[in-house]
Amino acid sequence: MIGMLSKISPKLKEKGRKTMRFIHATYNMLHNCIDVTTFDGYVLRIDYIKAEERLKTTPCSECALNALAIDNPLEYATLYLECGMQTR
Repeated sequence: MIGMLSKISPKLKEKGRKTMRFIHATYNMLHNCIDVTTFDGYVLRIDYIKAEERLKTTPCSECALNALAIDNPLEYATLYLECGMQTR
């Protein structure tokens, strides 16, 4: 599944972080993670269990996040890398 291109938000660029353009993201069921490939030639691996461990979730919202990670991993990776997930 090749997803739409995304960029890390300008807020992160202002903080001195490098912007990244994603090209492809897939759910890796062997490692229970999301593998993201970028135009810059990097491969990122996001362990979504660890990414969600500090979130305040209900069983319903946890199920929705898991479904997003499996069904649309590029959107999940963008949400995670842009710090769009609420933490404690």
